[in-house]
Formats: sequence, structure tokens, C-alpha cells
Amino acid sequence: MTVQYQDYYKILGVARNATAADIKKSYRRLARKYHPDVSKEANAEAKFKEVQEAYEVLKDPEKRAAYDQLGSNWKSGQQFRPPPNWGSGFEFNGRRGGGGAEFFESEGFSDFFSTLFGTGGPFAGGAAGIGGAPGARRAPARDHHARLDIDLQDAYHGATRTIDLKRASIGSNGVLEQRTHTVRVTIPAGVTEGQMLRLAGQGESAGGRTGDLYLEVHIRPHALYQLDGRDVTLTLPVAPWEAALGAKVNVPTLGGTVDMQIPAGAQSGQRLRLRGRGMPGAGSAAAGDQYVQLKVVLPPASSPEARELYEEMHRKLDFDPRTELMESK
Repeated sequence: MTVQYQDYYKILGVARNATAADIKKSYRRLARKYHPDVSKEANAEAKFKEVQEAYEVLKDPEKRAAYDQLGSNWKSGQQFRPPPNWGSGFEFNGRRGGGGAEFFESEGFSDFFSTLFGTGGPFAGGAAGIGGAPGARRAPARDHHARLDIDLQDAYHGATRTIDLKRASIGSNGVLEQRTHTVRVTIPAGVTEGQMLRLAGQGESAGGRTGDLYLEVHIRPHALYQLDGRDVTLTLPVAPWEAALGAKVNVPTLGGTVDMQIPAGAQSGQRLRLRGRGMPGAGSAAAGDQYVQLKVVLPPASSPEARELYEEMHRKLDFDPRTELMESK
């Protein structure tokens, strides 16, 4: 999705290295100036919303650190597309404050904000529950959340990975600081998109207690397979004679190559199922299936012999691929 970039520092009239106090002071001044109930300025309501939105991001060290990684070369109003894996590499806490993402979206704030920080994104205030269970209890300000991007093969086989996450905070001098938090995570075989992995005791320490770190799994796109829950789909090129006559062919799967029978008379776009060859099951969940979508590929008429074969087929086969179109006129 392409949106218009918002320069929050310019909107608040502060430098990119502004302290938390500078940002708060500027926000208060501009909020008084543009408050719709008292302001006589033109477009006061729109300006007030811009100021509110900019402050929502820059007052929050986590949102601000993520926003800063976009760089300083963007100008307000420029067409902007969020970078891939937006939010990856940052930790954020589970607090939900007043005037969060849901407030801004309902009030019609910018698509830019909604795209980066809106509902469903990592900075919207935490997941809808720990372990993927809506309404699950969590400890605000102690549990942390982060996005974990993995390859499809790691999701299938399982893996152990060491990752570096950034924790943002405001230092004693009011300046934004970031430190690296290194964690080791075991990825179970059969993990699915959006699943939460819990790392006990890796969250925030407060009041003598330490929270947990929850990693939300995101599986990177694969060159061959399209993932849908535990099912995968593979597009398989086949020769015309394999589709017409039927054939036994080798088909790659996540677990290795298997033999599959193509039925005689198969058509391009037809889907065949390899039961249980998708993502492995976990707990009570059954293993997924692999769907093989056939794609008939014609050999090129790139030699006199090949052209002769096509011409012979034209002469000898009573075949018109557009017959149904003509009959339905």
C-alpha cells in the first residue's frame, strides 16, 4: 500500500535529535494553537489532528525509534511504501494507552500512521492475547513483544536462532536511546504465521519481577510455495504430452521430492492434492496438504523439426480450443 509520508518532526517543529521535553513543550504549544474549540486558524481541526498524530509517535520511544529508521530524506506528502518486514528487529511493551492506534483510526488520521502503527501492527499496543488466545491475561509494562521473521524451511523443520532486538527508551538526559537485547529462540517444527512463541523471563524487569518476551512469527515468502495456514501450493510446469496422456512425475515438497501421477486429460490450472505433505501438525492440529497446480508449458517452435511437428498436429488433430466460445454465442 502506498501512502503519503508524514514528517512528524516538521509537524511539531522540532529537530530530529530533540529531547522528550522539547517534544512535549512543542506539542502543548501547537495543541493550544490549533485546538478546534478555541482556534481561529484556518484548517485548525486538520492541523490539530496532525499535531496529535505526530506527538503520539514521537512521545513513545519505541514508535519513535522505529519511525527514525525510515531515514531523514523523506519529505511530507511524498509517496511512501512501508519497507518489507516493517517492525522487525524492535521490542515493544504491551501497554495500551489512551489515544492509541484505535483512536487515531476512528478519528480519520492519516493512512501513513495506520499503515505503520495501526491495528494489527507491532506497535498498536501488543497482541490480542498471549499465545494467540484472545483476552489472555498479560502483565502490562513487563511483558515485551517483537516480530520474528523466519524462512519457510525453518517453520517446517524447526530451528534454533539467535536474534538481536532493539529496546528503545528515554535516557536521563531526555534523549532517545537504544540498546540491543540478544535472545536465543527455539522455533518448533510446524509453527504457523502469526503464532506466538514465549520466552520466559526475557521481558522487562519492574518491581522485582521480570516479564516474558513474546515473539510473533512471520514466515517469509518462498520462491516455490504459497502458504495458507498449514497447506502449501506449488505451481508445477508440465509438458503437453504429460497432461494429455498422463504421467508419473517428480514433485518437490517441503519434506523432499515425491512421485505424483498426473491423470490423462489434465488441464492447465487443475489442482491435485498430496495429502499430509504440507506443514507438519502441532499438538492436536493435523498436518496440512500440498496442492499442486498444473501449468501446461508448450515447447517452442524454434527449429524446423519442431515447426513440422506443430504443423502435423494442426493437420491431423480435430481440435479447436475456442469451440465452447462459439457455441455459447
